[in-house]
Amino acid sequence: MHMDLEGNRDNLPFSPASERNREPIRGVLAERLNAPARVLEIGAGTGQHAEHFAAELPWLQWQATDRTEYLSGLQARIRRCDRANLPPPLELDVLWPHWPQIACDHAFTANTCHIMPWPAVAAMFAGLAARLPVGGLFLVYGPFHRDGTPTSASNRDFDTSLRARDPDMGIRDDAVVAALAGGHGLTWIADEALPANNRILIWRRES
Repeated sequence: MHMDLEGNRDNLPFSPASERNREPIRGVLAERLNAPARVLEIGAGTGQHAEHFAAELPWLQWQATDRTEYLSGLQARIRRCDRANLPPPLELDVLWPHWPQIACDHAFTANTCHIMPWPAVAAMFAGLAARLPVGGLFLVYGPFHRDGTPTSASNRDFDTSLRARDPDMGIRDDAVVAALAGGHGLTWIADEALPANNRILIWRRES
C-alpha cells in the first residue's frame, strides 16, 4: 500500500516523497553497501528508488518487488531504465506463506512499516531473516517512534492521521521492531537520522 502517489509523471506513477528522500537514502546505502551485492527491495512502489539507486550505485544488483496492484507502473519505469543491474520487478506479497526464490545479499524497504498492518511487518522480517545470508543487512527507511515516544510533532500528527484512516496502520516503535527482528536472528546495528524526521534502521543477520 502506497499512500503518497500524485498522478503521473511521464505517464508513470510518481511519489513526491520518493523524489525528496532518494538522495539522502542513497548516501546511507553508498556507505553501508559499498561492495558488489544483490539487494532485494520490498514494496518498491513507483520504482523511483530502484531507478535512482541502480543508476547511482552501479555495483549493486537491485531487485525490486511489490504486490500485484503496483507491478504495472513499476514494470514500466524499470523497462524505461534499461539497466543491466536493474532486472524486471518480481511480484511479492510478504504475507505469502512461500516467497519466490530470490537470491539476495542484502535487503531494503522504504515507508512500508507504518503502512503495512503489523502481521505483514512481522512476516516481512521473518521472510527476510530466512533468506539473508549471515552478515546480510536489512535497511529500513521511514518514521519510527523512539522508546514509545514520537520523535517530532509532525510524526505524532502523521501517526494520528494514519490510525484514523486505518487502525492497522501507524508509526512503529523502534524498540518493538527491534525485538521482533531479534527473534529472527537479526541484530540492530545502526540508526541513521535523515531529513523530515525519518530514519534508516539497519539490522544484520547474525545467525
